[in-house]
Amino acid sequence: MRRFVLDNSLTLFFVVILLLALFGQSVAGLAALNSEQIAAGLPVLTYGRYLTSSSFAVDVAENWQSEFLQFTLYVLATVYLVQRGSSESKEPQKAGPESDEDQKVAEYAGPDSPAWAIGNDCREAEVFP
Repeated sequence: MRRFVLDNSLTLFFVVILLLALFGQSVAGLAALNSEQIAAGLPVLTYGRYLTSSSFAVDVAENWQSEFLQFTLYVLATVYLVQRGSSESKEPQKAGPESDEDQKVAEYAGPDSPAWAIGNDCREAEVFP
């Protein structure tokens, strides 16, 4: 079990963060919706009813759309833009797409590289359906 946690710690961390974010959004969203319901003279929703409502689904979808847009923009921008001194940025002389050799893919992949890094073999192995 410890080995599994160590080998998958990044995924587990992001799953926990996702669940915490959804929980936080559900609590805040329920409070906001119920205050609107009270102001309009309508009955309040229970937590379970709110989780299955379209209001919660719309809030989650809008939040995710915004986050995916920001993350995609960040990833694409970091290919060409650099920030000197940042550990998340490439060195200024390495701006732009990296070569196969730098990324260790295709013929530069090592024996312990994943199947997708090898290149042409991934089509035959149907790694990408």
